[in-house]
Amino acid sequence: MTSVLVVHGPNLGTLGRREPEIYGTTTLAEIDLALTDLGDSWGWHVISFHSNSEGAIIDALEEHTSSVDGLIINPGSLSHYGLSLRDALAAFGHPIVEVHLSNIHAREEWRRRSVTAEVARGIISGFGWRSYLLGMQALRDILQG
Repeated sequence: MTSVLVVHGPNLGTLGRREPEIYGTTTLAEIDLALTDLGDSWGWHVISFHSNSEGAIIDALEEHTSSVDGLIINPGSLSHYGLSLRDALAAFGHPIVEVHLSNIHAREEWRRRSVTAEVARGIISGFGWRSYLLGMQALRDILQG
């Protein structure tokens, strides 16, 4: 069975109420449910993890690296400055798809560069909560070769 780790970074626990004009009204729990449902339809095991701490995210990557086939990550603001996270992703050893709810390239200048994207297969950005579903589809395509 294919297993995928989904990591949600800082401030994503406030989805649904945090700047809904940018991030929408879908909660993190609703996103996780949609990902689990999609994974179930493919026969995948989906493991979701959220933390506001870069260290905890790195620990989760290390914990799951031998038990998953790929990673979907929304590093939140860590994508712009999380060099330790970037190094942990580089060592992860499985395909990585980075996702963002908003179009980071249409926002403030500092949001337009992602240090974590340098080690991801690709980025999906700007489709709201559906960015995660598109990320799952991309990861599926990558894993199927």
